[in-house]
Amino acid sequence: MPFRNLAAIGYGLLLMGLLAAPFLGAYPIFVMKLMCFALFASAFNLLLGYTGLLSFGHAAFLGGGAYLSGHALKVWGLTPELGLLLGMAGGALLGLLFGWLAIRRQGIYFSMITLALAQMLFFACLQAPFTGGEDGLQGVARGRLFGLIDLQNDLRMYYLTLAIVVLAFLLIVRTIHSPFGQVLKGIKENEPRAISLGYDTQHFKLLAFVLSAALAGLAGALKTLVLGFATLSDVHWTASGQVILMTLVGGLGTLSGPLVGSAVVVLLENKIGEFGQLLATLTGVPWFGTLGESVTMVTGLIFVVCVLAFRRGVMGEIIAWTLRRRARGPRSA
Repeated sequence: MPFRNLAAIGYGLLLMGLLAAPFLGAYPIFVMKLMCFALFASAFNLLLGYTGLLSFGHAAFLGGGAYLSGHALKVWGLTPELGLLLGMAGGALLGLLFGWLAIRRQGIYFSMITLALAQMLFFACLQAPFTGGEDGLQGVARGRLFGLIDLQNDLRMYYLTLAIVVLAFLLIVRTIHSPFGQVLKGIKENEPRAISLGYDTQHFKLLAFVLSAALAGLAGALKTLVLGFATLSDVHWTASGQVILMTLVGGLGTLSGPLVGSAVVVLLENKIGEFGQLLATLTGVPWFGTLGESVTMVTGLIFVVCVLAFRRGVMGEIIAWTLRRRARGPRSA
């Protein structure tokens, strides 16, 4: 069976699992949060995995979209669909500004410019009155979709979140497999060659940056709609590090990698305390019960292990192993 068909079957099974998750005992709010981070990681992977641009400031787009959408819903009274679109547009606008300034440089200089700009936005959010400062933007109501569907019901909100994330993921897939996406891959592999072929690489990189920022802003807006709040953690530099971790653990430059990486990181952060308590009970070692207080340390340890054992990331190694096995098949027959 062709590898593309296997991937399609895998995505189909994942979709069916997500459709059935609320009826299988999964906590809808947690799964929605996971889907928001999966979208955030997929948006970042479009920039790093397929264009080769390492941004240290992607939290600016997540947090910017979250704050803008939350303010529009809470203060301006916009409907949820308009709030989501505004968050996405806000991410795109920030991406246009950041990208226009950053893509003039390459390598670590590009990365540090994005980090510096994101930190400027963080301190702006800390000082601005409409963001709530250290308390964050609280009490954001979900409202009614198109003025008709009440999203206070978690099940309705769950399926709306799933639909938005699936559509955004399909947009990323279409982008990667389009001629535009092929040019991005060419820029990542050999930018001087792309320039020699007549491509305006600065233009393509800026478009990729804006698209990635827009999808990250959508993820932030959706997260605010789901949870009902936006906080400084959404725009803090640690969120930028978190999305890098998700992408590398899952598999850089693979479509499924960010999905797996986000699931691993979010599950670790949310369930490691429960796992530690279980280990403490089973083994009688009290130290395991303190794992919940050392999430960052344990996550860092997992990252080191994954980088050493799975240099391509979890899905990258699985895909490479599958391709090697298929390549050996005809010779052994």
